Amino acid sequence: MYKKIIKRGVDFIGSLFLILLLMPIFLTIVLILSIANKGACFFVQKRPGKDKKIFKIVKFKTMNDKKDSQGNLLSDSERLTSIGRFIRKTSLDELPQLFNVLKGEMSFIGPRPLLIRYLPYYSDRENKRHNIRPGITGLAQVSGRNLLHWDQRLAKDVFYVENISLKQDIQIVLLTIKKVLVSEDIVVDPSSVLPDLDEYRKK
Repeated sequence: MYKKIIKRGVDFIGSLFLILLLMPIFLTIVLILSIANKGACFFVQKRPGKDKKIFKIVKFKTMNDKKDSQGNLLSDSERLTSIGRFIRKTSLDELPQLFNVLKGEMSFIGPRPLLIRYLPYYSDRENKRHNIRPGITGLAQVSGRNLLHWDQRLAKDVFYVENISLKQDIQIVLLTIKKVLVSEDIVVDPSSVLPDLDEYRKK
């Protein structure tokens, strides 16, 4: 009952409440980023969700669009702004995903929605991560986040899908709050510690 009914109800009511509660912070960040990024304050990207249905995830934009002399975007580390670094470190860049949760595209807790180009590189078992809505946070995130090896990270996602419970979700929420408050396991530039999944699995 929790997995099929209560979990979605908590997502809807909780996301609506948090959107209203955090709106002053949300609008402040929009204003700051609009100035810092010269107009662009949101990062929107297509990701696979439940049953691999594609949706648009929304985050605060933490990188500028600077390019090299050939017109190619600079590396992530070169484009990450100082305010963007702070927003990532405090996980404030995830706030707009509350709207994804409200719409039913995401959940508070579940496997993180990864890139579309990763889809061919999951094993049959790892594809179970798409049996439920992706989450803002999840078991992998409170178990090491980007510091986890890909195999470990995806195994955590599958374990969560196979063992969804109210008790586990409460534990993940509490651990998420703790890690955000102390900035634990937060990697500002994930590409600096973990290769992309497609590159890793091609080897």
